[in-house]
Amino acid sequence: MTDFLQYLQSISEKIQTIEAVEALEHHKATDIGFVDLRDGFELREHGLIPGAMHCPRGSLEFRISANSEYHHDFFTGFKRFVFYCSHGQRSILATHTAQNLGLPNVSHIRGGMIAWVKAGGAVERWTGA
Repeated sequence: MTDFLQYLQSISEKIQTIEAVEALEHHKATDIGFVDLRDGFELREHGLIPGAMHCPRGSLEFRISANSEYHHDFFTGFKRFVFYCSHGQRSILATHTAQNLGLPNVSHIRGGMIAWVKAGGAVERWTGA
């Protein structure tokens, strides 16, 4: 059996990782979609990056796949995607999955929302369910 941290390391070598300061620059672009993978309770407590789509990690594959009844048009509306979670582990898994599903130009923020906030990134209150 493979250790989880070793597994994350092996996956992270196959995906694009960006630093929070680079994500801040990407956030200014209109052709880049940010995807928040955290659960609702985390968003209620800590907010989210302005303009980000909330897509819990557990529903990502369904939302990306065009032939899924749960597909969301958000995943066809941008040229590039930036995924994030709290610390960056779920976003490693999600980025790898999205890449394997054919989503173009996908990356994740090293350190997740915590790194975003430390870098001075804006946060908005989440009012979703």
